[in-house]
Amino acid sequence: MNARSSANLADISISESDGVRYLHFGTPWVQGAMRLAHPYALELDYIKNMMAWWLFLRPVATTCISQLGLGAAALSKFCLRRCAPARISVVEINPRVIQIAQDFFHFPVSHERLELFCCDAQTWLQQQPQASCQILQVDLYDAEARGPVHDSLDFYQVCREVLTEPGILVVNLFGQHQSFTRSMRHLAQVFDGRLVSLRPTAEGNTVVLAFLGPVLQVAWPVLMQRAQQLEKKTGLPATGWVKWLKKQRPGAFFMV
Repeated sequence: MNARSSANLADISISESDGVRYLHFGTPWVQGAMRLAHPYALELDYIKNMMAWWLFLRPVATTCISQLGLGAAALSKFCLRRCAPARISVVEINPRVIQIAQDFFHFPVSHERLELFCCDAQTWLQQQPQASCQILQVDLYDAEARGPVHDSLDFYQVCREVLTEPGILVVNLFGQHQSFTRSMRHLAQVFDGRLVSLRPTAEGNTVVLAFLGPVLQVAWPVLMQRAQQLEKKTGLPATGWVKWLKKQRPGAFFMV
């Protein structure tokens, strides 16, 4: 990256290049991004993929979307703007990340539908009532950005416990790291193999969706129609998601 400006705050740094602002945790690894001309849009491909749950569940007033790991606040901002009237809970362990997201990435910390918690993600999950969250988005990486901070069997078990039925866990995994196989094994064990993986990004991120609740069965043309509507409404690459899923699961229906 040929950064033309940067601002360093302890172990966190910010850079800008070609109209995009990037967040780093003291290393060249990108932990988040925002296009300055469109601060509420999703810039990174894997972040866009983390909204793939929207193919299967529509946000309503009773929906709770929880985000573990704030980063540059892209998902949180997108959900606040696009998924109304759903409530958004955000958990971030580092107060400096929260402050930088507010100061540099337009994170609206006082939004009426937002609850913000500064604590460890697994500790927060253990304090939540069972079946209290419909969508749980997990993007927990440290400065090296190699493997997730939390990916134990116990962690995914407590994720399952807080999900409603139906509910979806969305996890960002790094397919080029040795933790990927372990994470997939733990997810499959906790969610009875009810997983789908999206196409890995060029950077190596693989977004995995784990399903809880009644078995989902939908004809591919119906799912594609839903994807086309979602893509037109939001700009998300939803038709690409369906094409990839169908390639992985040929047949008359999408089932999970």
